[in-house]
Amino acid sequence: MEAPIVFRRVYKTYETPPVYVVRDLSFSVQPGEFFCLVGSSGCGKSTVIKMIAGIEKPTKGTVVRPPHVGMVFQSYALLPWLTVEENVAFAPRMQRLDAKRVTQRARHYIQMVHLEAFAKKYPRELSGGQRQRVGIARALAVNSEVLLMDEPFSALDPVNTDELHAEILEIWAATKKTIVLVSHHFEEAVLLADRIGVMMHGKLEQIISVALPRPRLEDSPQFALEVKRVRQSLEATPVKPC
Repeated sequence: MEAPIVFRRVYKTYETPPVYVVRDLSFSVQPGEFFCLVGSSGCGKSTVIKMIAGIEKPTKGTVVRPPHVGMVFQSYALLPWLTVEENVAFAPRMQRLDAKRVTQRARHYIQMVHLEAFAKKYPRELSGGQRQRVGIARALAVNSEVLLMDEPFSALDPVNTDELHAEILEIWAATKKTIVLVSHHFEEAVLLADRIGVMMHGKLEQIISVALPRPRLEDSPQFALEVKRVRQSLEATPVKPC
């Protein structure tokens, strides 16, 4: 199978004269892979995932991406006037599926994130963890081969974060989707990803393959060594603005 995501010599700037947020970026993500981008704030991670989503366009270079992707946002981005079921049904409805298929798909993914009892609730009636589960279900309902996640757990407490880590790994195993996660937590990247792309100064400095079997134990010495390896890759070069 061809790689669903490919970047070839990609540059992105928002300024004139150009100050590049992303510079000379080349990499690919393989089908069914869990890929994570880590790096300091402001060094291009979110810009990369927005280009994969089609929200941003490259200034130079080529981005190969699927025509449709599902995306999970840090801020949930739910429509407050819609119920859980209506939020999840939004994407399949926009795809002009018939009403029966829209309902079936929405309920399938609501069940996958364990929110059946909350299907008729509104976002204001949910906890932060429950809102992010709705965001995940809504992204899955796009029915794309690629799921994008832009720091989706950073606003959650540790208990909810641990639960959602376990659930996203279950969803990944069940759906075989290609997942791209942006994170600023080394531990989260090592726990979840097959490979970790380390970004500095708007460039992808290296890609680290995580050599740990699954399930991964965060209290194991091997896990700590992998986290140290990722951290050292970021500390090897002084951080400066992009």
